[in-house]
Amino acid sequence: MERRTFLGAGAALAAGAVAMPAVAQSMPEVKWRLTSSFPKSLDILFGGSEMLAKLVSEATDGRFQIQVFAPGEVVPALQALDAAQNGTVEIAHTASYYYVGKDPTFAFASAVPFGMNTRQQHAWMMNGGGLELLNEFHKSYGVTMLPAGNTGAQMGGWFRKEIKSLADLNGVKMRIAGLAGRVVTKLGVVPQQIAGGDLYPALEKGTIDAAEWVGPYDDERLGLQKIAPNYYAPGWFEGSAMLHFFINLERFNALPKHYQSVLTSCAAATTIDVTSKYDARNPAAIKRLVAAGAQLRQYPPDVLEAAYKATGEVFSEIAGQNANFKRVNDAMVAFRSDQYLWWQVAEASFDNFMIRARARG
Repeated sequence: MERRTFLGAGAALAAGAVAMPAVAQSMPEVKWRLTSSFPKSLDILFGGSEMLAKLVSEATDGRFQIQVFAPGEVVPALQALDAAQNGTVEIAHTASYYYVGKDPTFAFASAVPFGMNTRQQHAWMMNGGGLELLNEFHKSYGVTMLPAGNTGAQMGGWFRKEIKSLADLNGVKMRIAGLAGRVVTKLGVVPQQIAGGDLYPALEKGTIDAAEWVGPYDDERLGLQKIAPNYYAPGWFEGSAMLHFFINLERFNALPKHYQSVLTSCAAATTIDVTSKYDARNPAAIKRLVAAGAQLRQYPPDVLEAAYKATGEVFSEIAGQNANFKRVNDAMVAFRSDQYLWWQVAEASFDNFMIRARARG
């Protein structure tokens, strides 16, 4: 799948410019199934699946249908990739870093600690070689991947107790996803892998002491502030978090070329929509959370420094044992370095000025 096709056709779809019933009438009827890792209560995340299905149907005059299933309706939330891999469904809507237990390399398509921000991640995937590199890796799992949006920079989690120094993290049981779990272990945290729909009861019952999920809009919907009011930033483990459609490779290759293009383009349009919804809705949500009693706090400097050091150690350990991980990490680090070189020239300096100007009123 060509990334130029993905971007160009996606932009056209996003602008409402794709309508091809005349072409679609000559194409076969196809019925696929999609399982999501995200509960229906998280309308932006689960809505990404629904939007893909809607756009694909509209672009093919209803001849390519995708039926969407919530977690538990076909397989549990964290088995979505397995379902696409073994052909139980054709598509899994999920986040690749849920599957670092299979191979740590899965983390890079979503987010890694001290990785890149949203625009940098998209640039790497779509024009920096990241998508091609990762889909070469995905072949051995029988899937191919398309981006499905991005949550933007995430928050650093909800804690029952205030974290005043690195020592306060020792023994904390925290829901945290991806490679960040291995990093925080070095800080004394006990990581837990728990699906989004199960976070509130886990906090309520005391199974965990803290949880990171996404950011203000989604976190508010889960109600985590009612139990663990200390809300930390920054989410150093997810400077952005890309979501994905993992597609069974055999089934994708069997599609007519036109349908492959439609699916790819509709995923691009979904990516734009999901990402922009988070940017649009998080500001109002953070205001509501604070008004409801959430205590916004910054991670202490010693926590960030220790996490940065631990990340380097973990990545070195994995790269020494995993050639795929090393190859992708080397590519990501090189791209990230140039991105932040540019960012400090214009992007960050502009944003920082505007933040200061807003504070002055």
